[in-house]
Amino acid sequence: MRVFDSNWMQIAAYLQHDDRVVLPVGSTEQHGYLSLGTDALLAERVSVEAAEPLGVPVLPVLPFGMAPYFTEYPGSMSLRISTYIEVMRDLLDCLASQGFRRIAVVNGHGGNAPVAGLIREWINRPREHRVQVVFHSWYNAPKTAEAAARFDEDQYHGSWLENFAWTRVAGAEIPTGSAPVLPRSVANNATAQEMRALSPDGSLGGAYQRSDEDMQIVWDAGVAEVRELLEKGWLDQ
Repeated sequence: MRVFDSNWMQIAAYLQHDDRVVLPVGSTEQHGYLSLGTDALLAERVSVEAAEPLGVPVLPVLPFGMAPYFTEYPGSMSLRISTYIEVMRDLLDCLASQGFRRIAVVNGHGGNAPVAGLIREWINRPREHRVQVVFHSWYNAPKTAEAAARFDEDQYHGSWLENFAWTRVAGAEIPTGSAPVLPRSVANNATAQEMRALSPDGSLGGAYQRSDEDMQIVWDAGVAEVRELLEKGWLDQ
């Protein structure tokens, strides 16, 4: 259930019988022909669909992440790593203080990976009650990646893997072919200016699209994997 569809009294009542919560995190950045909100849209949607049958509340997605390499593409936003870490720390502190003891951070953006270090530090802080936090990048988790690999080994930014009906934008005609794959060693060391020159349309390579039937198979795997995490991804307390 979406937190925005509840009032505070309903969340308080929920905490009387469960202590799980989902915090989706994404990014606002270019995704080629797809929405600038692709990472945020996918992280929130996969969280909501996974949590719905379990009755676990899902917070609104944190729509900004760390993407300094895309800031030359208009509309792309990036937080400093120090800013992002402090935002995440504040959110975790709030949730813990309210009684949430199992927090699933469902991530939709590779650039947010450094926050895993903060989480490791945060859970080791002395506190009266133990709080578990799991960081799950849904798009490259094992079962989801395996489902995607059935169709194409090239799973890269702004490509077919992120091209769902809910990440497309009106008026954008998506090419049917493929873009040359930008070597990760190059992409990982490119400045924002270099990235814009290396990838004029924003896709970092691979097919631009696959059938909706293929995409549904990948999506279903992602939802199932997040749901399994919410059900079984916790240490015994």
